[in-house]
Amino acid sequence: MMTRSVPLVGGSRGIGLAVAGQMAHKAEPLWCVSRSRSPHGQWVEADLATGGGVEAVVRRLSGERIDALLYLGGTWEAGAFTNGYDFASAPRDEVDRVVAVNLVAPIKLVHGLLPALRRSDDPRCVLVGSLSGLENGASREVANSASKYGLRGAAQALRHELPELAVTVINPGNVATSEVEDDIAAGRFCPQVPIPMPDLVAAIDLALSLSRHAVATEINLAQRHRAKGAA
Repeated sequence: MMTRSVPLVGGSRGIGLAVAGQMAHKAEPLWCVSRSRSPHGQWVEADLATGGGVEAVVRRLSGERIDALLYLGGTWEAGAFTNGYDFASAPRDEVDRVVAVNLVAPIKLVHGLLPALRRSDDPRCVLVGSLSGLENGASREVANSASKYGLRGAAQALRHELPELAVTVINPGNVATSEVEDDIAAGRFCPQVPIPMPDLVAAIDLALSLSRHAVATEINLAQRHRAKGAA
């Protein structure tokens, strides 16, 4: 993949932190957008659950040239993907936070950073969705599933409205971040082999390495089931 100027949202933990480590030698400059400091690239402090956080990123980067916007941040409800999740007792402001981070912020960032993206000869945008956002694939987490489903709709509309911007949504199952591996080890998640991080990085590299005449609209990454009796 050629060297690009890349803002990476969510670069301080989870998927974003792992990908930022891989992108550190591929992107110049690399800006990591997060609430807490990232060890990689230039830190842009922002809480994207708020409109002020989105505006802070736009102010910081609007004068730059952006070749690829990687929105790898995300959040979900308390107890998500475990038996501890309960929609009926969840606070309503939790819905606001999940939808704001997973759906509203990506749309607003593309809107605010469009002049910077248009300075690139081949601007690209990679958004991390979820298998929960696929048709008939929703999990029990209502706000998370709704936001990820909506993200796919936003990406489809952006490709119509902004044909110069190649927008890819990557929909993974559980990825082997330290958080997911801790949840599996502690029994909060059922026994499983999560998607190796290099596979997610390879999907991002694919989205960014295609020619300007092609776009990977969606990439779905599911965990592969072990054969019976396999070690």
